[in-house]
Amino acid sequence: MPDAMPLQANRSEPPHLAVGVSDEPAKPSRDRVNSIDLLRGIVMVIMMLDHTREFVSRGGFFNDPTNLAQTTTILFLTRWITHFCAPVFVFLAGTGAYLQVARGKSRSELSRFLFTRGLWLIFLELTVVRLGISLSLDVAFLAFLQVIWAIGVSMIILAALIHLPLRVVGLFGLAMIALHNLFDKFQVQPWRGPGTAIPSVGGKLWMLLHQQTGFPIAGWPSPFVFVIYPLIPWIGVMAAGYAFGALYRMEGERRKKMLLIIGGVATGLFIMLRAWDIYGDPSHWKRQATAIFTVLSFVNTTKYPPSFLFLLMTMGPAILCLVPFESLGRGFIGRFFITFGRVPLFFYLLQWYTAHLIAVFLHWVFGKPVAWLFMSPVQMFANPPKGEGFDLWVVYAAWIGGVLLLYPLCKWFAGVRARRKDWWLSYL
Repeated sequence: MPDAMPLQANRSEPPHLAVGVSDEPAKPSRDRVNSIDLLRGIVMVIMMLDHTREFVSRGGFFNDPTNLAQTTTILFLTRWITHFCAPVFVFLAGTGAYLQVARGKSRSELSRFLFTRGLWLIFLELTVVRLGISLSLDVAFLAFLQVIWAIGVSMIILAALIHLPLRVVGLFGLAMIALHNLFDKFQVQPWRGPGTAIPSVGGKLWMLLHQQTGFPIAGWPSPFVFVIYPLIPWIGVMAAGYAFGALYRMEGERRKKMLLIIGGVATGLFIMLRAWDIYGDPSHWKRQATAIFTVLSFVNTTKYPPSFLFLLMTMGPAILCLVPFESLGRGFIGRFFITFGRVPLFFYLLQWYTAHLIAVFLHWVFGKPVAWLFMSPVQMFANPPKGEGFDLWVVYAAWIGGVLLLYPLCKWFAGVRARRKDWWLSYL
């Protein structure tokens, strides 16, 4: 994801890109950029918790921790807190793209970069990320199409959108976010296994756009793809993030006021619409046996694809956090997370292998089944292991250990990127 970097004024910038910019000094405070890196770094670290849980937790790949009929409060919250990761990740990728324009890159240069970076991310999803998930070369499994795929395609679309007025880009993004749930009733019959009908080309396209499911690429047997992240509304999230970047050219106090307004309105709108429970999410909340489970039901919104309420619930508080984060990046803890936020793709790729290999080590040491950790999902779900996984406290210990292992590598690579300007570094 394009990293936020110190901005340089572009005096020749087209008027539509200068919306909301004040007459403050051309080079803004580093605290602004640090706040974005800090938020991004925190969600990247939290993202690793989710992947560690899947590999290490008992039933991590086979049970839904948000299923209120079988979960516990701590297990639900362990999964729920990670809901903030993908929306912030995608949104700030768009913001980072705008910051490149703000520091002087032309729209044509940015468009070429976004297009090639998007293709590169799709390639990484199909290769490096795929291998990190399964540690298997099974040809029956093509890939999970996850957040990197969604960001890659969104960047390719954004490469065209940035030539439009900034307001149009922002309105396009907001409209996709707010209105896409109108199409929830349109569902393609999913593929149910060998011997059943395979979706048509149009059906597969709809799945790529707006329905989480899996299907063979051609017939069966042929490589199988799991669409975890349908593209809508992620394209809109990135477009909205791009327009959001204009706030970081405003004078400090005005910008903070706008952040509070935007974040507060989004959070308040989530609470109001979720309580109303008529539009914005295909799943409805219900009163439960206990007050805490009623609250869990209330916040148990739909991630695949992310509903309007899911995005309000996550992005509202995240935007509010950007205000205090401008003064929290100077201490050790702030610098620790900023390190990850400055090399998000590098960390993302490494954390898959780290979490997976930690799980292999723990299962091997404690005499638990290991073979399933080298299977593709096609094999894994056909032959689910027995006796796998550990208690949740082990998940947290493994997660903390994995983050600490990756910190020196990320700090080193962040230093390389700060010292060198090789073109290929912007693709990692």
